[in-house]
Amino acid sequence: MLILAGDIGGTSTRLAYFDSAGDGLTPLIEKRFSSREAGSLEEIVSRFIAEEGLTAERACFGIAGPILQGRVRTPNLPWSVDAVELARLLKMPAVELINDLEANAFGIDLLGADDLVVLNRGVPDPAGTIAVVSAGTGLGEALAYWDGSAHRPLRSEGGHADFAPRTGLETELLLFLRAEHGRVSTERVVSGPGLRNIYRFLRDSRHIAESPAVAVAMQQGDPSAAISRAALAGECPLCEQTLDIFVSLYGAEAGNVALRGLATGGVYLGGGIAPKIIERLKGPGFMLAFTAKGRLSPLLENIPVRVILNDRTALLGAARRATSV
Repeated sequence: MLILAGDIGGTSTRLAYFDSAGDGLTPLIEKRFSSREAGSLEEIVSRFIAEEGLTAERACFGIAGPILQGRVRTPNLPWSVDAVELARLLKMPAVELINDLEANAFGIDLLGADDLVVLNRGVPDPAGTIAVVSAGTGLGEALAYWDGSAHRPLRSEGGHADFAPRTGLETELLLFLRAEHGRVSTERVVSGPGLRNIYRFLRDSRHIAESPAVAVAMQQGDPSAAISRAALAGECPLCEQTLDIFVSLYGAEAGNVALRGLATGGVYLGGGIAPKIIERLKGPGFMLAFTAKGRLSPLLENIPVRVILNDRTALLGAARRATSV
């Protein structure tokens, strides 16, 4: 069976054909497109199928956003995606739309040891709930429960829940962002734009000096990437403090998700940021924040935490979901 799968994010869209013959998934063709340069997902899909000339029997797309009755308006793109319209375009009876974190959760079982970096070995519970927390263009979160034979993902938009500061500094950060946005979600601080928000707060409210070289790099390219690079290279005290705060906030939120879902099966960090800052995540800041949960800290200390290195996980998960539709 020929499968068309997609991983659609605020920055890039990845489409691929898979052959699902037998028990596995064999990738055939894969391409990446800039999401922001297209007016719709249908535009990208039309281009892809025209270029490749293949006809899939089933299709599933993992999309960053809340899927409701087969439709989604993406929060980080000016797109409206409709499963019925995609099915009409692809000449299929139906097309499956799932949240991108659902797709990540479906893909985890297809990963090998080389696709993961362990931050905390913990005490794995194979039948326990797992959690995926992915910081990238936005903040995605999902849980997957054990049904007796496999993990089944649950949809979530937990990244848009309220940001809860833990310290005086984080309270100042909340007030700084509230003045701009009114309500402040966790995504405002744990994401690529979140890195920039923390940086601006320290620069403008705490008056920490900005490096001219970093300022230029931020103007010429991806600001969050420029901040991370300078921080990891030890070239900018402002960037280093920004990244330290970000890592702590990421750890705290991952711990919150683990508590809410009792994720004794493990927590997986997805998204584009974690692999790029892996050395900082291995430091004490992330796990200290992850486990700092008062009386339930011993529970968090036993939960395995891993970083997903394979950036095709959501694509694989979407393809896996398509085989079971």
